[in-house]
Amino acid sequence: MPMKHPTKPARTDQDVSIDPLFTREGGVPRHHLPAQEMAPDLAYQTIHDELMLDGNARMNLATFVSTWMEPQAQQLMSECYDKNMIDKDEYPQTADLEVRCVEILSRLWNAPDASQATGCSTTGSSEAAMLGGLALKRRWQQARTAAGLPTDRPNIVMGINVQVCWEKFANYWDVEMRLVPMSGSRYHMSADEAVKLCDENTIGVVGVLGSTYDGSYEPIKEICDALDALRDRTGLDIPVHVDGASGAFIAPFLDPDLPWDFRLPRVASINTSGHKYGLVYPGVGWVIWRDAAALPADLIFWVNYLGDNMPTFALNFSRPGAQIVAQYYNFLRLGFDGYKKVQGYAREVATRLSALIAELGPFELITRGDELPVFAFKLKDGVDNFTVFDVSNAVRERGWLLPAYTVPADCTDLAALRVVVKRGFGHDMADLLLADLKRQLPRLQTQPAPVHDGTAPAFSH
Repeated sequence: MPMKHPTKPARTDQDVSIDPLFTREGGVPRHHLPAQEMAPDLAYQTIHDELMLDGNARMNLATFVSTWMEPQAQQLMSECYDKNMIDKDEYPQTADLEVRCVEILSRLWNAPDASQATGCSTTGSSEAAMLGGLALKRRWQQARTAAGLPTDRPNIVMGINVQVCWEKFANYWDVEMRLVPMSGSRYHMSADEAVKLCDENTIGVVGVLGSTYDGSYEPIKEICDALDALRDRTGLDIPVHVDGASGAFIAPFLDPDLPWDFRLPRVASINTSGHKYGLVYPGVGWVIWRDAAALPADLIFWVNYLGDNMPTFALNFSRPGAQIVAQYYNFLRLGFDGYKKVQGYAREVATRLSALIAELGPFELITRGDELPVFAFKLKDGVDNFTVFDVSNAVRERGWLLPAYTVPADCTDLAALRVVVKRGFGHDMADLLLADLKRQLPRLQTQPAPVHDGTAPAFSH
C-alpha cells in the first residue's frame, strides 16, 4: 500500500530548525526527504549555516589538498562544472587540454619521448597510484606467463609510510604488501631494506617522493641503484613506481638536480596529485608512464561512446572536466618560473616556521620542511605533563587544524605534530600560528598531567 506523506510532522530533535521569520514550518527533516519543496534561498541558507561549523580550510594544516585558487581559475571551473570528462567527442577542447597536460608532465619528468606521452588524468592521486600498480602487476603477469612460471603470488615492496591507497590497491588486486618498517631516526624506506624484501614475485618497488608523515623524500636513485645491483646478481629486473603525490610538483622546480624521475631507467611510472602541489582544487590526479611499452595495451579499453571510438584507462568513467581545465590554467598562468616561485615561497615559509617553533623550547624538529614544504616536530624528552595531542587541541581553540599522530611501526612510541605549508599559507599566517602556540604554552606547561594521550578524542589526520 502506498505510504502517505505527512502534511505537517511534529518537530523532533532530528529536524533542522528554521528561523520562523523565513518559514512557518517547525523544521525540515535531516534524514529523509521533506514532503514538499522549499525556496532555493532557504535551502541554501539552511545548508550554509550548518557548514559554518566546519573548520576553516585555509587554517587546515593537516591537508595537502589545495585550499586556495585564483578567482580567474575559479571562474573557469564554474564554466566547466557541467562538462563530463569522458564525453571527449562532445567536449573536444577539454579533452585536448587533458592531452596537453599529460605531455607537459611527461616533459617535466624527463620522459624519453614526451611527444609520445603516455598517461591520463584521474580523480586523484590515489586512483593514479592504483593504475600505476595495476600496470606493474599486468607486466609481471605477462612476463611470468611467457616464461611458463606461476602468477598466483604477486607482491609489491614499499615503506610502511605509504598512503592508505596502496593498502587498498594490494587488497583490491590481491597483491601481497611487503612493508619496510621505520627504524630509529629513519622515517621512510631505505634502499637496502627494500631490496631485502624483493624476489621473483615482486611486481615493483614503490618509492615515495615526499612522505606524508614528515615530508621527507625517499632515496629514489639509491633504490634504483640497489635494484640494478640485484639484477646483476640474480637476473631479477624489478621496476620502480614513484608515488610523487606531492613531491612530483615540488622537486622539478626546487630540486632540479635530484634524480628521481624518468632520468632513472628503472622508473616505469609516476603518479601525482594535481589537487595538492599542482595547486588545483580537488579532485584531479595524474599518472604518467615512461613510454607506451610500460603500459600494457590490454589494460586500455577502446569504447564507442556517443559517436567516438576512444581509449580509456581509469577506474572511473564519468568525472568532472573542471579540474582538468584548472590544471591547464595553472600551467599556462604560472609556467616553470611561476611554479618555482610558488613552491619556493612555500618552502621558505616552512623552513622559517619550523626554525621558530624549535626555538620555543619544548619542541624538537623531526624534519624542517626543506624537501616538501612540510615539517614534523615532537616534544622533547622529559616533557611528560602534556602531549602533542594536547597541543593540537589547544591551538584548535583558535581555529587551527594541526594534526597530531603516532608514527607507524617500528616507531609507534613517537608522537608528532605536522604542518603542511601550501599556497595561501604565507609568513603572516605562520606568524599567527606561532603567536597562538606561544599563547597556549604557558597553560600547557603548568598543567599537572596530560589531558589527551592519543587514545582520548583528539584531532588527528
